[in-house]
Amino acid sequence: NRVFEDNIEIPDHEWFLDKPAVLTATIADTSQQYNVYINIRNAGYYSFSNLYLFVNTRFPDGQIQRDTVECILATPSGKWLGEGLGDIWDNRILFKKHVWFRQPGEYRFELIQAMRTNPLQGIMDAGIRIEKAVAD
Repeated sequence: NRVFEDNIEIPDHEWFLDKPAVLTATIADTSQQYNVYINIRNAGYYSFSNLYLFVNTRFPDGQIQRDTVECILATPSGKWLGEGLGDIWDNRILFKKHVWFRQPGEYRFELIQAMRTNPLQGIMDAGIRIEKAVAD
């Protein structure tokens, strides 16, 4: 069901406030509903159990929508969530469910870390995945 997926590597695993991960997806089918996910890969030395992001979405007509998203990466007891291999953890967090992309064309997503720590250590990759939604 995937129609788009891309991840941006965070250089040296240091995510600066002024260096968003920018991804561009082309959506052609406006008759379909989609689920949008945020992909996060973190190292085991990441200092927090969550990650706050600002997500700016620029629509084909130039309008911009900003969302604030909390990505939960670990349980309260400190156990990492997601798929792990060694000291690396991958999470796919549902961002928007059953979304209509009303305009065909390019959608630009900017993922901006909003943790008030600059640079933020331990985030390796950030990305977006868009899938065709299936009935619940």
